[in-house]
Amino acid sequence: MRIAYFINSVEGGGAQSPLPIIVNALQKGGADVRVFALTRRNGKAIPRLVARGVDPVVRDGGEADHLAALSWIKEQARGWNADAIWTSLTRATLLGQIAGAKLGVPVVSWQHNAFLKPWNERLLKWRADKSVFWVADSAQVADITRERLGVAPENLVTWPIFAADPQAPQSSAWKPGEVLRLGSLGRLHPAKGYDFLVDALAILQSRGFEPPAPYRVEIAGSGEDEAALRQKARDLGVENLEFSGFADDPAQFLAGLHLYLQPSRREGFCIAAHEAMQAGLPVIVSRTGEMPYTVNNSAYGRTVAVGDIVGLANALEDMLSRPDQLHAMGIALRDRVQARFSHSRFDEIGAQCVERLREL
Repeated sequence: MRIAYFINSVEGGGAQSPLPIIVNALQKGGADVRVFALTRRNGKAIPRLVARGVDPVVRDGGEADHLAALSWIKEQARGWNADAIWTSLTRATLLGQIAGAKLGVPVVSWQHNAFLKPWNERLLKWRADKSVFWVADSAQVADITRERLGVAPENLVTWPIFAADPQAPQSSAWKPGEVLRLGSLGRLHPAKGYDFLVDALAILQSRGFEPPAPYRVEIAGSGEDEAALRQKARDLGVENLEFSGFADDPAQFLAGLHLYLQPSRREGFCIAAHEAMQAGLPVIVSRTGEMPYTVNNSAYGRTVAVGDIVGLANALEDMLSRPDQLHAMGIALRDRVQARFSHSRFDEIGAQCVERLREL
């Protein structure tokens, strides 16, 4: 079974980070897998992918040349004698479905996000039956894929896009005299809700809140919203917030924190938040994607409604008021994540997907 796996780009971010474990699981299931990217974007995912055994074939093209991209998909899949096409994200899925029909090979498609642009949603719903089955990366995305795209339950596999690594670097307990280090990993994009975080930090300042220890917040990521977020922080007088740019070593970044924040407007699984939990960090997350399913107990952190700035400020005040309890909360959450998202279960679902393709 030869699977040609097509993704939109090799931009650094959550969509690309789980590729090595996905490819590995499919390979363990007996498939030969090659990854192809329709465009490069910033290419920051490439070094990490290569280091973990995935060397993607990247097209020299843009994001709007769809006919050229379709021709390239057909050329690559045919040249590699692919038995199946696997697609991730809307552009790769729509073009991959057309290429699969032309080549006479089945197409499997991921759904990764709880939010779809209206036009993309209409297109995917219209062509939902062109993929032999769909794979949802979280429980919430599975529900949405059934409801919005009309995918029948028997044509949908829920495969949480994360396998916990017991060897991941671990955070350390806060010690009296230390600065409390809070942080987040993510693109500087409206979906991540960092404007909510700036507003919540401003609320804490306006209350005159003084925690037992000084604290700083660091956001590791790059993106289109950076200038606006920096300006917003300046306008509101928020000085304990740092934008440190793209994190070359996200595991070490997380291990240096005491509390993780993910105030997103929308998510699918949210790899970064689960990597933080894996590192033994308590979290404050918004109720979107898989996050509230995992952080379902106040012993692990706090969940807040999407866009509830006062609720976010209250959660921050609550957690910052007890720095000596944060590490124990993080350890409890790490244990839950390792039990819920084991490598063995991840590989089992991948093998089931390969077997399903073989039976077509």
